[in-house]
Amino acid sequence: MNRLLALALSTAILPTCLATQALAADPPATPAAVVVQAPAGAWRPISADELLIMTIEGGKRVVIQLAPAFSPRHVANIATLAKAHWWDGTSINRVQDNYVVQWGDATEKKPMPPGLSPTSPADYTLPLATRRLAVTPLPYVDPYAPSTGFVGGWPVAMDGTSAWLPHCYGYVGVGRNLSPDAGTGAELYTVIGQAPRQLDRNIAVVGRVIEGMAYLSSLPRGSGELGFYTPTEHQVPILTVRLASELSFADRPRFEMMDTLSSSFADYLRLRANRKDDFYDRPAGGVDICNAPVPVRAAP
Repeated sequence: MNRLLALALSTAILPTCLATQALAADPPATPAAVVVQAPAGAWRPISADELLIMTIEGGKRVVIQLAPAFSPRHVANIATLAKAHWWDGTSINRVQDNYVVQWGDATEKKPMPPGLSPTSPADYTLPLATRRLAVTPLPYVDPYAPSTGFVGGWPVAMDGTSAWLPHCYGYVGVGRNLSPDAGTGAELYTVIGQAPRQLDRNIAVVGRVIEGMAYLSSLPRGSGELGFYTPTEHQVPILTVRLASELSFADRPRFEMMDTLSSSFADYLRLRANRKDDFYDRPAGGVDICNAPVPVRAAP
């Protein structure tokens, strides 16, 4: 190549290269930008044993990430129920506005599969004496717990002796009758409104919806007491519920969650509390545990 032509081309390309380098060096200004720019090392795969796939009317798919580290007995029961295909043919039977969507056996007469473990209110929290937790603390006041933070990709509330998962939007809990009943895991619900944190430590939280939340939050509200569907209203059929590990390798959905000990997550938290992009005039200077959802994405 002619040396003058080569020099001309390199001169034309140089400003673009420098601009690209400058852009790469500029720190992200929004939480969404942090998520997009997070390197592969900032993500952790979610085990197929922890993914519960619920297919509802119309073939719509809802994927729930289970939290066995925080609700081991309830999650073990949920796995047993899924492997027995117990939810197949049940329904979504309650949709209460600004509160929850609930599903299970509306008749409460369907026989349970063998192998379910007994549960109690003691299962609502994780005793800190039994576990040393690597916590990413959230340094802001929380009205429902002395401290909050993130452990292993999950938001947690703590009181010095125990830790528990909070009732955030999209989080999944276990329906129950009056205490000391703590539910088996057969009746589940997800939060579709403002986080009802008053339920924390009163009900087992077992996971979160990571795909298909719109299918649940947009359902018609029930007109019965507490949002239950009346006999004249349509209870949305549940076609199947399976663990991802039950599916063939090719059919399994794959997801990753951001490592809550990573520098990317630290940047994400900082920007959730202090937005500095063009839209915001006044940074909040704080964020609550439910307003900093741990990023989850489909695996590349």
